[in-house]
Amino acid sequence: MSVNRVILVGHVGQKPTIRYVGNKAVATFSLATSDRAKTVDGVEIPERTEWHNLVMWDKAAEIAERYIDKGNKLYVEGKLRTRTWQDNNALKHTITEIIVENFEILSRSSQSQQAQ
Repeated sequence: MSVNRVILVGHVGQKPTIRYVGNKAVATFSLATSDRAKTVDGVEIPERTEWHNLVMWDKAAEIAERYIDKGNKLYVEGKLRTRTWQDNNALKHTITEIIVENFEILSRSSQSQQAQ
């Protein structure tokens, strides 16, 4: 048995970018999660932020386009997917993304609240 499951709670880095593959909507954006600063045996360990690449498909992508904005706090569940491609200059690129299966907007950013 194997499990490919990711659960994150973090803040949206930028408004989702929407594109269409055929007639399917795809939203991509980043989510920041942070480990708090702490002191271990008298040594200060600074806060550490990780950036995660999120991908949403179909109806979730359309909802993301309408309601998710930079700074929103988000709960996401999904699975890791790593893909590799070669660009026009024959350079190989690899990216690890979270394919979002479920999500919930936990709080709005001050920017999105002012816009409404």
